[in-house]
Amino acid sequence: MIAGDSVMVPLALICAFALHYAEPFPAILATWWLYPVAVGLTIPIFGRLGLYRAVVRFMGPRAVFAVLQGVTLMVLLFGAIAHFLAPATVPSTALVMFWGATVLYVGGSRFAVRSYLQRQHRRGERVAVYGAGGAGARLASALVGGQEFLPVAFVDDSVALHGSVINGIEVFNPADLPRLVNDLEITRVLLALPSVSRRRRMRIISQLEDLHVHIQTMPNFSDLISGNARVDEIRDVDVADLLGRDTVPPHEALLDACIRDKVIMVTGAGGSIGSELCRQIVRLGPKRLLLVEHSELALYDVNKELSATFERDGKDNDAVDVVPLLGSVENKERMTSIMTSFGVQTVYHAAAYKHVPMVEQNMLQGVHNNVFGTYHTALAAMECNVETFVLVSTDKAVCPTNVMGATKRLAEMVLQGLDDRGTSTRFCMVRFGNVLESSGSVVPLFREQIRRGGPVTVTHPEIIRYFMTIPEAAQLVIQAGSLGRGGDVFVLDMGKPVKIADLAKRMVHLMGLTVMSEDNPDGDIEIKYTGLRPAEKLYEELLIGNNVMGTKHPMIMRAEEQMLPWERVSRVLDELRVACRRFDCESARHTLMAAVNEYKPSSNVVDLVWQTQEVASSDGAITPIANVTPLSSNRTQ
Repeated sequence: MIAGDSVMVPLALICAFALHYAEPFPAILATWWLYPVAVGLTIPIFGRLGLYRAVVRFMGPRAVFAVLQGVTLMVLLFGAIAHFLAPATVPSTALVMFWGATVLYVGGSRFAVRSYLQRQHRRGERVAVYGAGGAGARLASALVGGQEFLPVAFVDDSVALHGSVINGIEVFNPADLPRLVNDLEITRVLLALPSVSRRRRMRIISQLEDLHVHIQTMPNFSDLISGNARVDEIRDVDVADLLGRDTVPPHEALLDACIRDKVIMVTGAGGSIGSELCRQIVRLGPKRLLLVEHSELALYDVNKELSATFERDGKDNDAVDVVPLLGSVENKERMTSIMTSFGVQTVYHAAAYKHVPMVEQNMLQGVHNNVFGTYHTALAAMECNVETFVLVSTDKAVCPTNVMGATKRLAEMVLQGLDDRGTSTRFCMVRFGNVLESSGSVVPLFREQIRRGGPVTVTHPEIIRYFMTIPEAAQLVIQAGSLGRGGDVFVLDMGKPVKIADLAKRMVHLMGLTVMSEDNPDGDIEIKYTGLRPAEKLYEELLIGNNVMGTKHPMIMRAEEQMLPWERVSRVLDELRVACRRFDCESARHTLMAAVNEYKPSSNVVDLVWQTQEVASSDGAITPIANVTPLSSNRTQ
């Protein structure tokens, strides 16, 4: 660059004099010493401004201002020197022309070299950018400077943009994409649509599925504004976009009612729903947030994430007092001491075992955690005069065929029974379906299987599920808690159910691959049907019966369902406690079936320890567990 400037600056001076005197070789050439003076001024000034430290291939708009600043300073000093050493030799008009020519030559030479170097380094995967607005232009500019992707075309729905050129890249009609994919060898389409609705995004994604190219997206607008993502941070398409449902704006009053300036406790704070509840709660201005979790690693992770959020947002960590606490919800004394010590006012009870086959194979632990964990935490809340207790429930609690669903339904009935017995604590339950990207969700499993080359495993070709995003579910849980009067069961509007097999196929297509089938034996990814797992249902309901009423929120409904009086619930808990202490899975299941009338197990007991003991007992290898006299229930009246 120094060598180039040593040529360009004298050339600019010659041109300025030639233009001023209207002569190709003006007599001023005789004053040869002016040329080394100009170069001698330029080099140190440009060096001071950092123009010789810049990497030419990545120079941007700042380099233009640096060139303008450097050239202006150089010309002013040059004019002053010429005025004192050779008066009238350099007219003022020539100085103006010298300034313009130097800017053109020095700046132009740099950007010409930058363009050449960028072309030499453009070796990335050829991509099309869908969206030629500001976000698309910034994305293309960021990609051009790298080596991973090479943007070769824009596509945009706006007819006014078709045929125009942005950053040297032509804008085409989306209808031209099939031809462009072949002609320009495009292997990936990047969606630069950070602010469009989910419904519109779903329509666009549906149109792109048949192109057999990898569909990815840049972050949404809210993530860009909050600083949680960069423009050039390319991601796989959010599976929530496939649902095509726009979220309903929250009711601020409902969000604030149980949160603002209150002491909040979240159990299961390290889980998928619990951690998202914590993320949203800290933004709503609580006085204190207690993170209760039995997993040390999960507690560490969520606490670290919340601390990083404060730092990223520039907030003082003292703005919300976040307190990480280890503890099991089965330990009533621990729950009571926490609530008493910190003066808890609202509890969001998200702690539960939720993975259907895992709970089925560890039946009594599921009863301990889901039923007695809820019961003991609720008792502690009543003793500590907690204002609101919200249970995060599931659609699997409706007409359950598995232990997980039955225990969650019984947990609901426990809270309804406690409310019926009389208490100052408002108990309510929020029931919803599967959440995308949660632990145990099919979405991350499918994505990993596709990346490994398949097969993608689906239990049944007709299995369907309701889906909701984790943030949407957590937001609605918070709002539903504010609507509770006591003993309420709220169900969330989950939209239309999704066939899991179709979801798997769409995810394969969006990653630029094809599904292997009888019609397409040369496809990339096989979808393998493995059969329903123990206690798994083809579809899940959200309601027991059809008795449902609306609420202030269009996506939250109040269900009117059968409940048991507290005396009956109390006897059920006693029977379950005895069965658990005897390690009697059969008795525990009969008790669950008697309490939850809709519970119809789809298989025999598959608890792994129970089965092992049964086999060993029949072989005479070990003696089955003897009858154990039940200990005192210690039930609080």
